[in-house]
Amino acid sequence: MSDTTAAGTRPAVLVGALSLGVTTVALLQSLVVPALGRIEEQLGVSAGAAGWVLTANLLAAAVLTPMLGRLGDLRGERPVILGILVAVSLGTLLAIVTESLPLLLVARVLQGASYGLFPLSMSVLRRELPAARLGVAMAVVSSTLAVGGVVGLVTTGLLTGDDGDYRNAFWVGLGVALASLVLAAWLLPHRRVTTTGRIDWWGALVLGLGLVLLLLPVSQGHLWGWGSPATIGCLAGSVAVLAGWVVLERRLADPLVRPAMLTDRRTVVPNIAGLMTGIALFASFLAVLEYVQSPPEVTGYGFGAGVLEAAVVYLLPGGIAAILLAPFAGRVVGRFGALPTLMAGAASGVAGFALLAGLRGEPWLVILAGLLTQMAVTVAYAALPALVVEAVREDETGVANAVNSIARAVGQALGSTLAVTLIAASLDPDTGYPRAIAFTLVALMGAGASAAVVAVALLGMRSDRRSARRHGDDVDAATAGGPEWSPVSGLR
Repeated sequence: MSDTTAAGTRPAVLVGALSLGVTTVALLQSLVVPALGRIEEQLGVSAGAAGWVLTANLLAAAVLTPMLGRLGDLRGERPVILGILVAVSLGTLLAIVTESLPLLLVARVLQGASYGLFPLSMSVLRRELPAARLGVAMAVVSSTLAVGGVVGLVTTGLLTGDDGDYRNAFWVGLGVALASLVLAAWLLPHRRVTTTGRIDWWGALVLGLGLVLLLLPVSQGHLWGWGSPATIGCLAGSVAVLAGWVVLERRLADPLVRPAMLTDRRTVVPNIAGLMTGIALFASFLAVLEYVQSPPEVTGYGFGAGVLEAAVVYLLPGGIAAILLAPFAGRVVGRFGALPTLMAGAASGVAGFALLAGLRGEPWLVILAGLLTQMAVTVAYAALPALVVEAVREDETGVANAVNSIARAVGQALGSTLAVTLIAASLDPDTGYPRAIAFTLVALMGAGASAAVVAVALLGMRSDRRSARRHGDDVDAATAGGPEWSPVSGLR
């Protein structure tokens, strides 16, 4: 079992195949961010209409991810992963060939199914790998979410530049999706399904509606107006629908998500941490990209970088660091526990955002700030799957990680929207560029989100210690020389 998985595939090969698949999630999400202006120009649409290219993808992910995670738990991960990759490949091909915004939105909806790849990959790893290798494997696969985001931004810079066709970047996405499909068909193990139950289609529909009503104002509130009837109505509707969903799930023998799972402290901690990490991730991306591209002769700040330079010089170092850090972060999780690792990584994020808020006058300082914030995201993505897996049964691994994925996606949407709102609110009418205070506020928002992760991890550790004392672990410690180690809290 140390050299091959239960299905005969070498663990390193399986981890590589799953990592490539998960890379498509962040790659397809991020590569359109720098290209929104080009989409607006080439398709002849408004900035608000072009923004739906991001929103449609996020809404599809919210609707599909929990259902796909549960479908994998009940029907097996292999067929679901293959189906997702086929849909993503078709959607990416459509994005390349279409010159219509409605069809581009259809393509982005199909690409939104890619969010299901991450929770299903965690399920495969949990079942196929021995416990000694699971932590590092989950960290490596999970870290590709952070790496893929940087790769998407760099790819767009390389292939579109300031005047290129936005469709060029999708060719890379198509290549990665097709390569992932081939590897998945070749390497993913077949398994006999032993989990019983049925798909809660009504629960999936109601949950999807509630999440759509939540994410619409989160992603469009800066355009609609935060006090507009549409924003308030959607938020109120989301609360009502999600409350009704909880009532519905409690009455079902085979719910999509056990309501108790959502209120269990062991899952609440990683879900809150995932939400805040998502906010920090996009606060860092958008603040750095906007700041370094600002012309100093006009604004008094920034470095006048082009799209390509901004991505390669200021963001790529963080992506490379994430690749190198992921296996080490997995070993740290195994040695010291997920919560201490999560707290240490988030502290790096606080330092990075503090640097970006107060000392961003030199390029190397901005690069260093990006490295620190990217390290925080990578460490969080290494620790979060360990927390989720520790908290749920094996037959709930897919749907539990799907819920955590949605928490991160909501955080990314919220971080992006808040950053855009802060920057837009600080525009100087004389120059047309935001005032410098906007970047300070965005950086402070990221620092606050990272600090919230530190606080959540610390509370989780304290709760674990109290729980250990209640269950008499202090008696065991008297005979064994110390409390037993926990893979979550790191308590000894």
